[in-house]
Amino acid sequence: MHHIFLALTPLLMLLMSCTTSDLGIESQVSPSRYGDADPQYFGSSHPAKHAIHGIDVSKWQGDINWNKLRRADIAFAFIKSTEGGDHRDDRFTQYWHGAKRAGIPRGAYHFFYFCRPAKEQAAWFIRNTPKDRSALPPVLDIEWNHQSKTCKKRPDPAKIRREMQIFLDIVQAHYGKRPLIYTTVDFHEQNLEGHFGNYQFWVRSVADHPDNVYRRRDWHFWQYTGTGRVPGIDGNTDINVFAGSQKQWKEWLANATR
Repeated sequence: MHHIFLALTPLLMLLMSCTTSDLGIESQVSPSRYGDADPQYFGSSHPAKHAIHGIDVSKWQGDINWNKLRRADIAFAFIKSTEGGDHRDDRFTQYWHGAKRAGIPRGAYHFFYFCRPAKEQAAWFIRNTPKDRSALPPVLDIEWNHQSKTCKKRPDPAKIRREMQIFLDIVQAHYGKRPLIYTTVDFHEQNLEGHFGNYQFWVRSVADHPDNVYRRRDWHFWQYTGTGRVPGIDGNTDINVFAGSQKQWKEWLANATR
């Protein structure tokens, strides 16, 4: 055994001196502009390649230092306003005004509840969300809520799309802006694929690039992590990227906030 070890020693020393790139082994963590408590590997199409990064927040982010976020080049924020027809996020007003004071473009989102008519939900969102021309378009967050204790309904796809359209039409008529649609991989595949082509999508994909998992769907925003770490927020937060370049972002923003 001693002679075997001596024979292998030169090879072991060589391996110890090599880097992973020398050995042809790629890192299994994608580069990121910000921190991440659970970083993922996206290969060559990693989020850090995108010029424009932003966050989405709800009351669970606690106290937020919006000026720190601005200095860290956070370019936009989507803020939870309402859920269903009777829940309002406790931090919405604070976040809404804080982001604006810091000069971070922000928009509000509504989390859809399958046990309440869309008309009632749209009215609730409008009642609790200011009409502000400088805001980003409102967002309909539509996904399965596996953790809901009060609503276990899973309507058929046709009914879901009808209810979505009711909400989208009412909200657009009030704010004068076509809403964005936020969704997840499974919900999109089961209910939205091939539909709502005249809407801009904000998609969640935390394990693969959205181009690989959202079939027949152009997207404008990509939520790539739910465990991000950014200056100004203690703990985890969602981080997103805009699909285009810095120039395209400025053009999109100008059209969205006029």
